[in-house]
Amino acid sequence: ANDVGIVTADSPREFDEFARGRDLTGATIVLDSSGGSVNDSIALGRRLRNLGMHTTVGVSQRADRGVRATVAPEAYCESMCVFLLLAGKTRYVPPVAHVRVHQIWMGDRADDAKAASYTAQDLMIVQRDIGRLTKYTFDMGGTGDLLSLALSVPPWEDLHELSRTELRLANLVTTDAVADVFLQDNAGVPMAEAKPAKPQQD
Repeated sequence: ANDVGIVTADSPREFDEFARGRDLTGATIVLDSSGGSVNDSIALGRRLRNLGMHTTVGVSQRADRGVRATVAPEAYCESMCVFLLLAGKTRYVPPVAHVRVHQIWMGDRADDAKAASYTAQDLMIVQRDIGRLTKYTFDMGGTGDLLSLALSVPPWEDLHELSRTELRLANLVTTDAVADVFLQDNAGVPMAEAKPAKPQQD
């Protein structure tokens, strides 16, 4: 399976449509995404875990019929994509992949976050979503280190790329063997690609 693009309100429904009639139990989802909506990523992540899917970072290379797709390991998993990675029952990050985090923010004000104004309602929404993300992180077996790393980087700074040590501290990596995430015959099923769209704040 392959997930490319930005997670939007349509992503959980699109995944459900793709999953209908297919046995995705134990399949591997290959992530190359800049993230997107907090709450929709959480919903999608819970679907992946419920199916016992494995996760990795990469770009799925289409293959001819009867030939298994290959995965190019140099790819980016950023922002909320990191929390989709965390949803995998088994999680592998290739050494050349880039896993990058930052704070969650109001999607419509992230481009010029310092210049924007914010209401008490806005602060309530952000803190509510941090609470949801915290619960999800611990439900998925992630650690406080992951939340601490992500929530310390404001949107006007460069995303923080997690080192191998930080990936382990965050519990984003459960194996160093790529074979552990490509065990199943159904792992090569290509996923309908998510169309890139503007990230939206819930």
